[in-house]
Amino acid sequence: MKIQQILQKCLSDWKNISQLDFCLLDSENRSFVSTCDRKLPAESKLNDFRESNALCVSNTSCCLYKIMENHTLSYILVVWGKGENTSTIGELAVCQVQSLLTAYAEKSDKNTFMQNLLLGTYSEVDAFNRAKKLHISTSGQRAVFLVETKQNKDENALATIRNIFSARTKDFITAIDDSGIIIVRELQSTETYEDLNSIACMLVDMLNTEAMTSAWVAYSNLAEDISRLPDTYKEAHTALEVGKIFYAEKNVFGYNQLGIGRLIYQLPVSICEMFIDEIFNEETLDSIDEETLITIRTFFENNLNLSETSRQLYVHRNTLVYRFEKLQRKFGLDIRAFEDALTFKLAMMVVDYIKYSKNHPS
Repeated sequence: MKIQQILQKCLSDWKNISQLDFCLLDSENRSFVSTCDRKLPAESKLNDFRESNALCVSNTSCCLYKIMENHTLSYILVVWGKGENTSTIGELAVCQVQSLLTAYAEKSDKNTFMQNLLLGTYSEVDAFNRAKKLHISTSGQRAVFLVETKQNKDENALATIRNIFSARTKDFITAIDDSGIIIVRELQSTETYEDLNSIACMLVDMLNTEAMTSAWVAYSNLAEDISRLPDTYKEAHTALEVGKIFYAEKNVFGYNQLGIGRLIYQLPVSICEMFIDEIFNEETLDSIDEETLITIRTFFENNLNLSETSRQLYVHRNTLVYRFEKLQRKFGLDIRAFEDALTFKLAMMVVDYIKYSKNHPS
């Protein structure tokens, strides 16, 4: 919630309690939030009050109060009414507004710190010192979750995630750019990678039902203290990228579960292109029809089991053998043999990586 909305709610609550009207003026004497359309005091009176040493002045119709932040005048609160009750209510309202501004500023400072920390801006010593000043625990396990919705800048998704973790005051929810929503979650010592996967699956389900949006969720390895958080952010980002390239049928990607896709992702595209040229010569995977591709993927999913693949595809075993022999004549690889199957599987993943790299140049 933005500070303007927070302050508007605060003054509206005070109006409901006191039956008085309130207006908060910015540095140029413009209404920042207000509970009414009343005429403001004269500009000259407001400016005289700003320049005076007084923290409060009153006249027959209203009271003026200075709202200070770090010994600097930020706002003027106008309270319409007269009498002792008005003065007391005004002073109480000032205290609450100042408390809200302080809390919002502290939250903003913590958010900025966490963003810079994830980007690796601070040295280890600087990170520890800044964290202590902001009363952020420097020890304890944490993990980074990265959520990317399939619709850009989905405000409903951010609101839903904030609501999910609203009771967890030690978690951080932020965004560094348009690439997604970042959750830095503080973990119990008993929580495991299985728990991280469950949290990620819960996020996907909640975003689907509450925000009506589809999303990918990636998570990092565990960080033992805050100095490891820049690395875990990179891990979550890598997990998201690798997952979208090689495991597109899934919505949840754990860095510790990326398998061989993580290895391919770190290879130069030029090396990958050389590999494909050596394996396929003049042929390309694009020349394989969709039916054969489905057959190959199902065969791999069933650990090269012909009978199970035949059953799942409702295809006679001999038909599968014919398709694989045709594939062998075309590419020189018999995917019924483990080594050839491994080579072909790698080639399919490498081709996906090359296509992704060309469509998403760094």
